[in-house]
Amino acid sequence: MDESTTTAVADWAGCPVQTVTELDGGLVGTVYRVDLADDRRVVVKTARTDLRTEAKMLAHLRSEGGLRVPEVYHVTPDLLVLEFVMGDSTITPTVERDLADRLAALHGTQRDQFGFPFDTLTGKYRQPNPWTADWATFFGDERLRHATRRAREEDVLPADLGERLTSLAADLPGLLDHDPTQSLIHGDVWSANLLTDGESVRAFLDPACYYADPEVELAYAEWTEVAGDAFFERYREVAGVDSGYDERKHVYRLYPLLTHVRHFGEEYLDPLEATLETLGY
Repeated sequence: MDESTTTAVADWAGCPVQTVTELDGGLVGTVYRVDLADDRRVVVKTARTDLRTEAKMLAHLRSEGGLRVPEVYHVTPDLLVLEFVMGDSTITPTVERDLADRLAALHGTQRDQFGFPFDTLTGKYRQPNPWTADWATFFGDERLRHATRRAREEDVLPADLGERLTSLAADLPGLLDHDPTQSLIHGDVWSANLLTDGESVRAFLDPACYYADPEVELAYAEWTEVAGDAFFERYREVAGVDSGYDERKHVYRLYPLLTHVRHFGEEYLDPLEATLETLGY
């Protein structure tokens, strides 16, 4: 942690910084465990993105959705000070069942439209969230078409894949053939964003939240392999899953695959193409 950040943390805390330990960080920032001279322990994050957006997302998930997230102590555009939560990323069947309970409860937080009060972030990229009544329109315009357009502008997506994604987006009213609730989702549920104790999820980190079809969350958690049989058995018990999910989940995986192409490059082009082929495009 550089000297200016150490000074900023000490000024906020009103006492000196004693020790700093770098943690496994997020995609766009560096994360530290900071022990203060008065025996407090906090997490400090620095990033090139505006960290006020992350702080606002965490506050919304806590206050509106009742989700276990670290408390925000202090935030500026380039500094975020959070509650330190002990845990690791171990996923067991017991953790999966607890995860199902917590996500089902979160998804019970609903609005009358899809979107969010402000634009959010997925990694370093903006997620536009205008309030929209129709789900296929929102997912098509603000997720698939938006990410496809940006990936093409960034020259990381071949033209033929862009055309296939655009063709699929035009067919979303038929592909997303159910009537989803407008549910609050975390938006980036994978092992590194979960702090667990082997029995339960102690905290959710690094959200990319908005009000969406909750199947977006299920499809992503299944893709990242934190949601297995134990998860889905429990989620179906407490919240239910509409028929046709096993087909729709491939549609919903296209957006994170596009986001991964933008962040990490060509290694995600083959799975993106394979998913399009699965869907017949």
